[in-house]
Amino acid sequence: MIFFAFTLSALIVILFAAQVYQRTVADAAMNYNANTSLSYIREKIHQHDNGRIGVTTFDGSKAVVMKEKFGDEWYATYIYAANGALRELFIKDGMEANFTASSGQAILEIADFNVEVAGDRLLSFSCTDKDGQTATARVGVYAGDLVVDNSFTESSKTPGTAAATGQSTDTSTGGTP
Repeated sequence: MIFFAFTLSALIVILFAAQVYQRTVADAAMNYNANTSLSYIREKIHQHDNGRIGVTTFDGSKAVVMKEKFGDEWYATYIYAANGALRELFIKDGMEANFTASSGQAILEIADFNVEVAGDRLLSFSCTDKDGQTATARVGVYAGDLVVDNSFTESSKTPGTAAATGQSTDTSTGGTP
C-alpha cells in the first residue's frame, strides 16, 4: 500500500513538472524572435555609440540609422522591418536613393518594428513577431549623437555637435542602456 502511494505521488510530481517544462519552452519559443531582434538592435547601437544614431524613414519603413566615418567617407547602417523580416543595410552615406527596403539583409522574421525617441539620448523600440508577441526595450545613446528625422548634415556629422530635436527631452522615463 505504501509503495502504491509513493508510486502514485511520484507519477503526479513527474506529470506536473513535465507540464511546467512544456509551458516554459513554449513561452520561450513564442518570444524568441521579438526579444532576439531587440537584443540585436541594442548591440548594434552600442557598437555605433561613438558615431551618429538617428531615427528616420527608409523606403517607407521606420528605421534606426547609424552613421560612422571610415577614412574620409561616411557610411550608414539602417535597421528596419520590411517583407516580414528585420533587415539591415550597410551603404555609403548619401546612396539611399539607390536602394529599396528589400535590399537589406534579412536578420529575423518579424511582423512589425517601431522605433521612436523617448527622451534626450533615449530610444524606445518594439518588435512584434509573427505570432503577435511584442517585446519592447529602451536604449541610451551616450558618447555619440542622437538625431531625429535623418537631419544629418555636413556640419552636424562630427560627434558631440547635435542633440535630439523635435522630441521631448524628459529622461525620467528610465530604461536600461
